[in-house]
Amino acid sequence: MNDQPEHLEEEDPRPRDLSAERALLGSMLLGERAIDDATDTLAGPGDYYRTAHATIHTAILEVHGQPGITPDPITVGAQLLKVGELDRIGGSEYLHRLVAAVPVSANADWYAGIVRDTAKLRRIYEIAARTVRRSLERDNPDDILDTTIADLQALILGSPKDAPKLSVGERWDDFIDQLEAGEDPNALDTPWKDLNEVTSFKPGDLIAVGAETSGGKSLLGFNCAAHVALRRNRPVLVASMEMGGTELLARLTAAEASVNLSRLVNRKLIEPDWERIAKVADRLRNATNFILDDSPGLSLSKIRARVRWMHSTGNPPALVVADYLQLIAPEGPGSRNRTQEVADISRGLKLLAMEFQVPVMALAQFNRGQVGRKPLVSDFKDSSQIEQDSNVILLISKDIPDDPANPGPDNGVRHLEVGKNRNGPRGREVDLEQQGHYARLVTLV
Repeated sequence: MNDQPEHLEEEDPRPRDLSAERALLGSMLLGERAIDDATDTLAGPGDYYRTAHATIHTAILEVHGQPGITPDPITVGAQLLKVGELDRIGGSEYLHRLVAAVPVSANADWYAGIVRDTAKLRRIYEIAARTVRRSLERDNPDDILDTTIADLQALILGSPKDAPKLSVGERWDDFIDQLEAGEDPNALDTPWKDLNEVTSFKPGDLIAVGAETSGGKSLLGFNCAAHVALRRNRPVLVASMEMGGTELLARLTAAEASVNLSRLVNRKLIEPDWERIAKVADRLRNATNFILDDSPGLSLSKIRARVRWMHSTGNPPALVVADYLQLIAPEGPGSRNRTQEVADISRGLKLLAMEFQVPVMALAQFNRGQVGRKPLVSDFKDSSQIEQDSNVILLISKDIPDDPANPGPDNGVRHLEVGKNRNGPRGREVDLEQQGHYARLVTLV
């Protein structure tokens, strides 16, 4: 908003439309329907360029909220006098001038749209100006980008018409529709039917997948991501701290085309391999919403910035996979102990899931003490906070050999136990076959 003298406004380069602001306020002083139009359209009084106009808008709403009183120049003037703002907005005469300036009071929604759009232009200008200033001051470029993306994302999501439904009354009909449909349209399934019978992944959930080193957690996370992106045609973000983009693409190609992963990695493909790759090439070439972020030193703020970027492009992720939690770069002072750092990362991923209403799958490693026995939800390395933050916990294990010193060949079977399930049964165990040569886990026949 602008609180400088009117004679200095001409020097202000920021966009504004004072005629539309006056017409909207005049309409609101003439009829309560215009007040509803303004409330539905504007983000709030801050959309006005002039501080005086924002003050009048607030006073109109205050009068409107009083039973038996209709906002007009007299009642709103009394309210402004009561709070000591009448002289600052130009006195009672200015309120009457606003009413007289309204061409057609029925066009309040049109005036409100102009005020809203001009406010957005002004906000864009301010974000750009701040970004330019910080770049000239040689601030940290990553911090500049993160702040700019956050500001733009807040602008994109700031429309009242996009606000979430909060009351029981607003939510009830949608809830009944979901019941009649027989499924939750917002929940994600997995590639494994047996697991889908027990749980699903809902917006705002943190799903922790635990396993020992090379235990199959990356396969499970990437297989889920590919299922959502390629089978359900939903945007997905994989933030990989362990593997680079080329290795991820090799695993994806192996799983989708049934081509030996070793031959892909070592570039020793045979003719049948190329034929299989050709069959899936179009599907993978068009997977533009399947985002693989293998940037070095990924931190929570960088993952959050990537999610914001996907929102800004009109493709908010339906699933975020972080591989893996203990490798996410810590933020804040470096003197903290590792337990606190991992706890902060776990909590940050949960807050990310809630902020963007997206299921976040965090792959995590077990403590060394878990080896040789069936895993527990308390076995996550470095912090018990992972157990507390998670809505769903999946524990991956394999059969324990009779002689740990001589385990023999790995039979490829992985036991997937639902160790925690906030909205369903827990303790269910699903057996999957790990086809490492194809980089996938499949249901046992």
